Formats: sequence, structure tokens, C-alpha cells
Amino acid sequence: MNHSFLIETLRSIVAASVPLIYAGIGETLTERAGVVNLSLDGSILLAAMTGFAVAYLTGWLWLALLAAMVVGALVAGLVAYANIELRQNQVAIGLTLTLLCADLSSFLGKPFMHQPGPGVAPRPLPVLSAIPGVGPILFDQNALAYGSYLLLIGAWIWVSRTQAGLNLRAVGERPEAAFARGIDVNRLRYLYTLIGGALVGLAGASYSLSVKLGWSHRHTAGVGWIALAIVIFGGWHPLRVAFGAYLFGALRALGGILQPIFPTVPTQIFQAAPFALMVMVLLLVGIDAGRIEIYFPRWLRPLYRGLLGGSPPAALGQRFDKP
Repeated sequence: MNHSFLIETLRSIVAASVPLIYAGIGETLTERAGVVNLSLDGSILLAAMTGFAVAYLTGWLWLALLAAMVVGALVAGLVAYANIELRQNQVAIGLTLTLLCADLSSFLGKPFMHQPGPGVAPRPLPVLSAIPGVGPILFDQNALAYGSYLLLIGAWIWVSRTQAGLNLRAVGERPEAAFARGIDVNRLRYLYTLIGGALVGLAGASYSLSVKLGWSHRHTAGVGWIALAIVIFGGWHPLRVAFGAYLFGALRALGGILQPIFPTVPTQIFQAAPFALMVMVLLLVGIDAGRIEIYFPRWLRPLYRGLLGGSPPAALGQRFDKP
């Protein structure tokens, strides 16, 4: 494997992981507030179709991204409204919206199937893209990739280092205590659900306008479920969620690399392998760290706890009713 091939492979992994970072961090913020939005897969499909359709009809990429974010926010808002105001189960509403949005994307997207359209072009950053090694990988990307870097750093600082982030964690962990401190629990849940949904919508547009240009039936099918799995893998921590997105991107790239080396192996094996490996990782996450880390060398135990540690917010999925 020559140096240029390795650089190009790593660059493609970063580019392909961008939608998962947007969706994963968006869902992390939503679940940190105590709301489970299981509509991701359908929401990403509908947002991807909307983003491409708007870009195709107008040629304005910024309007396409905005439209996709509005779609994602509206779908997420329905989940929050149904739970908070109508007292419906978040999981049931999310799954129903997944199916509805997927069918809507197929029905409304028929005129745009397999049509050529605009995409977000790569724009290397001056000076930074010339840094040996990391420059071409991280800074020879497009604006969506650069935005994902800012998002993951900003989300980490917001959640872990600010008073607003402390309030967010309180709402997801102990909403009764947060309410007693004067925090409007349901208002914050609405806010972070809408923000998370908008980021999920941006993930859909990132896919159809950057990763896999265009629109086709079930264009992004499965991306939402992987994003949900990555949130669990990342322990509801923005930086670990981003690591999970890049890891999944690397696993998919590895399948593409290995296919020519083992031509007799069915292509379906390499296509399914990343999903199977992600399931195995989730099983490791679900096992108590203290029970399994004894099988690791001592120097690896802190890394294991850092990457796979974490537990869901205590009030995740639970409706809060004001006393």
C-alpha cells in the first residue's frame, strides 16, 4: 500500500463519515435531554431527498441545506410534541415516523430519481491542507466536513464545560431536580430535540449532496440506524460518538479494499461486515466494564474505559409531568 493510496483512503473515510457525525451528535444532544428520537432513518431519507430536490430546482446549496434541516427539525419536533403534549410513547412515535418519512421520500422523490444535480464541492483550506500527512486528510475536504469538525468540538465544550450543558445533563438525568432548580424541563427538551433534528436533517443533505450525489429509492437506508448505534457506542459523549462515526467509515472502507484482494468472497460479505462488527462492539459496550476489562492488559484498560464507557441518561425516554 503506497503512501498516496493510504492518504486518499483516509481522506475518503473522513468525507464518508460526515453524515454520521451530524446525525450522531444531533441525536446525542436530543437523548442527553431525555428524548429518544427513533425516526432518524426515515428523517435522514426525507431530508436527503428534500436537500437534493431543492438544490436541483434552485441551484442554491445553502437553501437546500436549510430545507433539509427544517425537515429534520419538524420530524423531531413531532416526536417531542407527541410525547410531551399528547403523552404518547416516544419509541412508538419514532418508529411510526421512520416508516412514514421513508415512504414519503420515495413518493415525493420520484421526479428526482437518478437526475444529475449540484453537490458541495471540495475546497482545500490554504496552508492547512499543505500540512504533511494530516493536511490532505482533514483539510482537503468541503464545507460540510469542516462544519462537522466545528460541531464535534463545539458540542463537547457545550455539554461538558458550560452551565447550559450542565442544565442539559440535569434535564436528562434528574428532571425533577432540574425543575426544582427553576429549569423549564420540557422547554429544554423541545429545544434540544429541534436542534438535534436539524442536525439529523443536515446529515441527510450531506449524504445526497456530498457523499453519494443524487437521489434514488432508499438512498440513505440504514444510515439512521447506524447513527443510533454510534450514539450508544459513544456513551452519549460527542467526541466518542465522532470516533464511532470514523470507525464505522473505516470498516466500510476496509471492505472496499479487501474485495479486490479476495475476489472469490461474495461482495455481500464485505458489505455486511461493518454492520456485524458494529453489533459486536455494541455487545461489548453493553457489558459492564469491570467484568470484561480484566481480560485486557493493564495498559489497555484505561483506553477501554475511555472509548467504551458510558451509560444512558437516567431519564431517557421518560415523560416529565410538572408537579
